[in-house]
Amino acid sequence: MKTTPFTDVHIALGAKMHEFAGYNMPIEYTGIIDEHMTVVNGVGVFDVSHMGEFWVKGPNALAFIQSITSNDASVLPLGKAQYTCFPNDKGGIVDDLLVYHFEPEKYLLVVNAGNIAKDWDWCVSHNTVGAELENSSDRTGQLAIQGPKAVEVLQRLTPVDLSSIPYYSFVTGEFAGCKNVIISNTGYTGAGGFELYFYLDDAMTIWNAIFEAGKPEGIKPIGLGARDTLRLEMGFCLYGNDLDDTTSPIEAGLGWITKFVDGKDFTNRAELERQKKEGVTRKLCAFELVDKGIPRHGYEIVDAEDNVIGVVTSGTMSPVLKKGVGMGYVKPEYAKVGSEFFVKVRNRNLKAQVVKAPFRK
Repeated sequence: MKTTPFTDVHIALGAKMHEFAGYNMPIEYTGIIDEHMTVVNGVGVFDVSHMGEFWVKGPNALAFIQSITSNDASVLPLGKAQYTCFPNDKGGIVDDLLVYHFEPEKYLLVVNAGNIAKDWDWCVSHNTVGAELENSSDRTGQLAIQGPKAVEVLQRLTPVDLSSIPYYSFVTGEFAGCKNVIISNTGYTGAGGFELYFYLDDAMTIWNAIFEAGKPEGIKPIGLGARDTLRLEMGFCLYGNDLDDTTSPIEAGLGWITKFVDGKDFTNRAELERQKKEGVTRKLCAFELVDKGIPRHGYEIVDAEDNVIGVVTSGTMSPVLKKGVGMGYVKPEYAKVGSEFFVKVRNRNLKAQVVKAPFRK
């Protein structure tokens, strides 16, 4: 298994470790619910150094990104980040990712850990415009410091005015005495906070400084288990569950990152444009269980007559709502807010109602 700069620290702290995307990663420390609520109410730190980072440079950088991603990167200002995806040529999604605009001819693509090799091959094989590509995934560390008290803690460690960095914006500056740290107002929890990108040599300096600075706020390390429940309470998609090579961005409710603008001839545009115009046979929806129970990935969704109408892609017991919540693909007529259906849990049909995400307001 691969390791991150913090793997030994996780083990020393007694984390429950498990393989994730080929990496030895912490799943939980003190328990998923405790860690979840730490982030919702205070501040927690996620090691996300397993994520992938690709640099795109040169005069054809934007042309490359426009040809391979669904969103319109031409409107992305310097210092801003954009959520987007790589459509494949079969109607599905290679991966969802963030695009950071650093300089007029310099971008950073941040991709999912489990897809680094696949994404890199996809980018290289679709680089028909001669953009300069660099895979720096193994040379980059990343921490996500999330929660309502995150800004307060981090501000003690940088001269950069964090309050001046809007959501989905970033700066490169000094942090904990380390130079050239990317400080990004992004995250996957819906609880506020920042993500930091840095050189591996600076990893432990930054980790130790953050935990020392956050002692008054009760800062804790957080595992991937709570990362999953936090993102699900916000209705954020997870690649491999809610998105994959067979799910289109239109089906997944990601029409807002699929821009059919003039001059943007991205992969499979014609098919996705047809889907948006003519409709799809399934849609991703968010739902809460009315009956007691926990929906899980792969559970069948059925109608009142027990006919299968869809499948659960993500599900959990919401630590904040204290009820079962999930997402799944269903026939379009069942995807409207207020619609009811049933989730098969151990041969019991539990009533569920479609709601508007996020679950945690």
